[in-house]
Parts: sequence; structure tokens; C-alpha cells
Amino acid sequence: MYSNSKIKSAYTFHNTVELLKGGSPYFSTLIELIDNATSSLQMQFYIYEDDATGIDIANHLIQAAHRGVIVQILLDGYASRKLSQNFKKKLRSNGIRLRFFEPILKSKKFYFGRRLHHKIVVADGQRALVGGINISDRYNDTPGQSAWLDWAIYVKGEAAYELYKICDQFYSKTSEENIILDKEAIMKATDLKTNIPLRIRRNDWVMNKNEISASYMNMFKQAEHSIIIMSSYFIPGAFFKRNILKALSRGISIKLILAGISDVGIAKYAEKYLYRWAIRHGIEIYEYKRNILHGKIAVSDNRFVTVGSYNINDISALASIELNIDVENKEFATSVSQTLTHIIENECERVSPNKAIRSFSLLEKLTHWFSYELFRMIFTLFTFYFRKNRRSSQLY
Repeated sequence: MYSNSKIKSAYTFHNTVELLKGGSPYFSTLIELIDNATSSLQMQFYIYEDDATGIDIANHLIQAAHRGVIVQILLDGYASRKLSQNFKKKLRSNGIRLRFFEPILKSKKFYFGRRLHHKIVVADGQRALVGGINISDRYNDTPGQSAWLDWAIYVKGEAAYELYKICDQFYSKTSEENIILDKEAIMKATDLKTNIPLRIRRNDWVMNKNEISASYMNMFKQAEHSIIIMSSYFIPGAFFKRNILKALSRGISIKLILAGISDVGIAKYAEKYLYRWAIRHGIEIYEYKRNILHGKIAVSDNRFVTVGSYNINDISALASIELNIDVENKEFATSVSQTLTHIIENECERVSPNKAIRSFSLLEKLTHWFSYELFRMIFTLFTFYFRKNRRSSQLY
């Protein structure tokens, strides 16, 4: 198994799992979860916008609340700060429990940068969605516009119950706010014949959790043949780079799928600064050209997959609160590998050594270097805390 005895979080086994692409596949599943929930709905998102997609999802949530379903929503207070007062009032007046995670520079405890980067939905403690997809038109297929490329995992089984507990922990300030579910009843409704190992992985530096980063390090150490990584903002720190080089030294093939079109221009320039390092060490780089890339997923040896909210940079490693799902299953991993390989072959352009090392002008190289150094400075600011608080969440 792709695991290490030093890593504490255990695999759950009685699960079914499906990889969902962003856009219509994701949002149709999300609506189905909402419409069929009978007791509780928990949602935690970095970005929620009150555009057409956000309003549509809100209407389904309101209908669920009117059926007597407990609807619990936690949003990042910085990234979702533009939600209108009327929208928030509408949700709350219809019985929805809405709360915001403490935003950047708006705290009496004066935090810098700790953000809730989760993208989680849990229905009845039985079914769940985990990925990198926010609630916004950008992540949905709308008339005349396709969704940004992103992924989520649909989970049914034991892991969904564990996700329910995590969501409740982050949302609830008091025991009276906890959602109480009957684990025995949930397990009776679970198909105990399924045997797909899933593991919930979290990164939260304030809470001393570094599990997703550890999953990647173990993947580099234990890979036997190949690794494919899709990353929307690939700016790894020194420790991450060292582990990549160790895998390469053992003859592991590593392919990166990176953004050809980025929503954060300076991040793309910073990535390009690393192209020369990657190409020199034998990493294959492919730029996705169809649309903006926002996905965060990796697969190794047709055995192991990790997918979720975690970007490969120091903000995810050291500042944001992240959640991924690890899957240890040959059939699932093979399917993911085939999907990513299809994207490489049909929707990407390979970055040639000449383009990465020799084709940029001096001014372009200076721009890439400056962007990379600026991002490192921003990472330092985002990971600096005037006061380190051990609570799992700070809310206003």
C-alpha cells in the first residue's frame, strides 16, 4: 500500500468512488446530492459567488432546508467576501446555517493568510464530493463558456462519514451546533462488500497537520515507474523539489500538466522560471491549452491517486487549510492515468527543451525570475502569523 507507518491517518475501506470532471458532471452530481439529502448537508468552499451557478445551487439548498434538512455552510471570509448582503440574508432567512472562516487582515487576533481552501460537500454523512471546484460560473459549463478544467471525487461509504465529522468540527462553535448522525444506521446503509481504500488527508500548519505534503513525499519515494501530476499553480518549495529529484534519480518518469492559460498571470511567469530546472532534470512539461487549468491531481504507477484542494506551492503547504482524498486502487488509478494521458496527448502542448532553456529573451527570463522571487515573498507573508492559535477554526 502507498503508505508509511509514520503517517497517522488510516485508510477506510468500505467505499465506492468516482472521478468527476468540473462543469456539468460535477454540478449535476452536486444538485443530485442536495435534492436527495434527507437529514443533513454540509458545504465548505473557498469561493462562493452569487452568479447564475451560485443562485441555482442556493435555490436547491433552500428547498432542502424547507424539507427539514439541516444545511450547514462554511465559506472562506476572504475569497467569498463579495457575496451580497441580500444573498446571505436570503440563505439565513430560509433556515440555512451560514458562517464565514476568518478572512485575511480582518481579525482581532490579526492573522495573515490562513484561508479555508476546502471544497467539500457531505450529504447525510453517507455521500460526499471532495475536489478543487468552487461554486461559481467559472467552474461550471454555462452558455457559450466551458468550465475551467478541474476535478472532484465522489465518495460513498465510510470516508463520507469521516468527512461529516471534519465539517462539523470546522463549523461548530458549541456542542449545540453539532450535527448528530447515527453511525450505526449509516454503516447499515453502506455496501460493506466494496473494498476501495480511501484516506482523508489534511494540511493545516496551525494545527500541525502536514498530511497531504507527506502523501506527495511518499508517492515520490515509493513510485516504481511513473508519476503524472496536474497542478494549476506549480511553484514547489525546496523540500518538494528535492524529493522530485530523488524520484528522478531512481529512474521514475515524471510528467507535469501545467496551465497554458492561467487566471493568475504572475503565477504563470513564476512557473516558467522553474521550467529550465525541470527540463534539465528530465521532467516532461505539458501546457494545457483548451481553457484555464485549475485542477490538482496526481497519479502514480496505476496504483495511487491523490486529488483535492492542494496546490503544489508553499501557500497550500504552509498557510491554507487543505483537504485531499488518497485512493489506493488499481482500477481507479488506471482510469485516472488514462484520462490524464488523453489530456496530454490531445489537449496539451509539450514544452520543448529549446523553448524552456534557450528561446526566452533576457527580459523574459528576468520577468520570470522576478515573478518567482515575488511569489516567494508573498508566500512568506501568507505563512507568517502574529499569533499562532491552536483552534481548528476562527470565525466571525
